[in-house]
Parts: sequence; structure tokens; C-alpha cells
Amino acid sequence: MERRKFIRQSLMATGGVLAAQSGFGRNILGMDFPVVRIPEAQRRFKSPAVEKLINEVKSNIGNKELAWIFENCFPNTLDTTVNHYTVNGKSETYVITGDIDAMWLRDSSAQVWPYIPLCKSDKELGKMIEGVINKQAKCILLDPYANAFYKDAKQVSEWASDITDMKPGVHERKWEIDSLCYAIRLSHGYWKETGSTAIFTAEWDKAMELIIQTFKEQQRILDDGPYHFQRKTEKSTDTLPMSGYGYPTNPNGLICSMFRPSDDATVFPYLIPSNIFAIISLQNLAEIWESRGKQPELARSARELARTVWQAVQSYGTTYHPKYGKIYAFETNGYGSFNLMDDGNIPSLLSLPYLTHTANSNDIIYQNTRKYILSSDNPFFYKGNAADGIGSPHTGKDQIWHLGIIMRAMTSNDRAEISKCLKMIQATHAGTGFMHESFDKDIPMNFSRKWFAWANTLCGELIWKVYRENKSLLD
Repeated sequence: MERRKFIRQSLMATGGVLAAQSGFGRNILGMDFPVVRIPEAQRRFKSPAVEKLINEVKSNIGNKELAWIFENCFPNTLDTTVNHYTVNGKSETYVITGDIDAMWLRDSSAQVWPYIPLCKSDKELGKMIEGVINKQAKCILLDPYANAFYKDAKQVSEWASDITDMKPGVHERKWEIDSLCYAIRLSHGYWKETGSTAIFTAEWDKAMELIIQTFKEQQRILDDGPYHFQRKTEKSTDTLPMSGYGYPTNPNGLICSMFRPSDDATVFPYLIPSNIFAIISLQNLAEIWESRGKQPELARSARELARTVWQAVQSYGTTYHPKYGKIYAFETNGYGSFNLMDDGNIPSLLSLPYLTHTANSNDIIYQNTRKYILSSDNPFFYKGNAADGIGSPHTGKDQIWHLGIIMRAMTSNDRAEISKCLKMIQATHAGTGFMHESFDKDIPMNFSRKWFAWANTLCGELIWKVYRENKSLLD
């Protein structure tokens, strides 16, 4: 009884922000699913449309554990990470990643993405997302090479000693292609869903122009460009070799990304999933500019750059695997060297259909790649007693990422595979009702990041998708 009481108290602590580090589940304890969502009075942002959807899903699916997980995870970004305010009458929203008080361009975009379809019925929710877009534009104009920022533009980072061009307001300056891609994705997705053009301010246009400039600089056609980064650290993945410019590349049109979405340094700077993400992002940006009829030259520039990167991916981003055939490489350098693997973070090779809105069944290269990365031939695919899935060098050996399991289901058309992923989610939340960064393949109670809003909200997005498309899998 004392054991049960302790776990109940742990689950309740701080309204779900502090999750219980226990691997025991409901059946063992004989307890109902406890209330672990942060109390209403402490929630940072409230959306009637989100609450209505939560009630609908909970009432209409038979799997009460998945209903409980959805209730906890889907609103977690709104409940715990959003700070919405106005600056000179203009909406602005600062979104932290969870247990780190900083705003990643990638995470903040992904965290609010699932709420976009609800904005038509919830105007305040729409204003909040417009605020994220406005804040991101300011961040990009401050430094397009930074990946994470502070709310206060004067705040000095804990990483101020990094050997790079650090500025106040920047939390970390790790150059990652996907950071800028995610900002475009959020703007384009919000515009397509709502029809609102209010987000396309002069400041936003300048930020988008700077994105194109930055991508071109990092093609490194004539020189290494302005970006370099070094950190005094014993962790090799937190700094760049060769005086901070990374290992050399053979210029071919691909864009260099010196860090991965995991914030780990790339081995070879041409990170293929991020380059593919850049292709669709540039096309989306061109579509926005063309629809407004005001920036024809910029739209043409974006489409031309997308075409150049696409051609380079086809020529240099694929390789032949003796077992799987032609596959996408994870990284390459243009000299014929390839890093074959996948990472649990996003963008990943696994996530390409999700990010590019393509049917994976029509892309034989993707299908071959998917078979490879979901096998023991991928050095970061782990199979244990609790689950199997993709991990990351970022969290070490035998650690599976919830983002990877969720994305596997999001990109699958196979009911059996989706069902398997849902079961693994149930088996690995460690009794907390929330997702984590990674967990031990055999002992899910050993996990990293008890408060990781992106993984939580993405899990909610998955359950909502399954509810719409394969509802019987939730019964």
C-alpha cells in the first residue's frame, strides 16, 4: 500500500510537470488513471476548441489508457510552455521547449502545429499561433544561424563563451537547417488553414529573405561562409572541428547543416533529411510570395534554390545498400563518403512523408530507406523487452526515442504497424501519462526529460490522426 501511495503522490506532483519515475502500470497497481494534467488555474493558455476535442476523443474511444494519454499530452504545450503577450499592440508568443527556458525555432513550431486546424473555431488560439510566427521572425532577424532564443532580447546566454558570433537574446547558436524550415512550415500551414495574411508583415518578409540568403551562404560554393562554432567542452558532439567550420565538403548545391536536430554536430555537413525538408519549405515560401504577387523575384529565387537542392539530393544524397537497394543517406560530404543511420529526432529520414506531405508508398527510395532504418542494420535502432525503435547518439546506447515511435506510426499506412506503435506508447510512458525524450529499451522507467512538450503534443497529434482515420485501433 505504501508503494502505491508513493506512486500516486509522484504522479500528482506539480500537476504533471514532474512525472513519476516508475515503470509500474495500472494493472499492477490496480488503480484508476490519476489526474496528472496541470491544474486549470495554473495553465498558461486555455483553448475551448482544444478542450472540446479532448472531451470528444475521450468519450468516443474504448482504450481508456490512450484516452488518458491524449488528455495529458495533446494540451501540454498550451498548459505548460506558452507565454502569449503583445508588443506595441502586436501579438507575440514565447514558447519554451519544456524543461529548458528557451525557445527553439524547431520545437516551438512543432509544438503548436497540431492546433492549427482548430484555429477557425478558436480565434484566440489563432492569435497565439500568429504570435509564435511574429516572435520567430524577430528571432531569425536577430540571428538566422541560432537555433534557440530567449524572450528577453537582452538576456545573456549560459553559452556566451562559445567561440562564435554570440549575441544577447540568443540561447544557443548551433546552425541547423531545419530551424529555418520549421519557421516557414508554421507560417505556410497557418496561412493555408486559416487564409489569414496578417502574419505576412514587412518584418516577416525580411526574415524570409534572410533565410534564403543563409541557405545560399551554407551551400558554400565559393568559400566556407560566415558561420563557425566552437565550444570548450569534453563532449565532441557539442563543437565543430577544423577551426569551427566542420569537416570539408565538395560543393554541389546541397546546404551544409553543422548540427543535427538533436543539437549534435554532424559528421558530414550535408544532412540529407534536412536538405529534403528545405526543398519543400522553399517551395512553400515561393507559394506564399506568389499568392501575394508582391515578391516575384524572391519567389523565383526560392523555387530555383529548391530545384538546385532537389537535383543535388538525387545526385549526391542517395547510395546503394547491398541488402536494401537504393536508399537515402543520413549524411554525406560530396566526396563519396556516406553516414548511413537515422536519428530519433525530427527531421529524420523516417519523418520525410510527414514533413513533405508525400505518400511514402510512391517513393521506392523512401521505402527502401524505411526498411533499412527500422532494422538492426541501422546502428541506432534498438530492440528490447519494452519496445523497439530508433534512438540517437544524443542519448546514448539502447535509448529509444518516443518521437521516433510516434513518427513511425504517423508515416505508416499499415494498421498492424500503427497498432504496434500505440501499444509501445502505452508500454513505455513509465506510468506517467506523458512522453519523454528517450527511455531504456528494457526498462522504460529509466527515461530522459520528464517534461518534453514537443513529444507530448506530437503524441496527441498521432492519437487524433488515428481517431479520424483508424478509430477502431483506439478501442
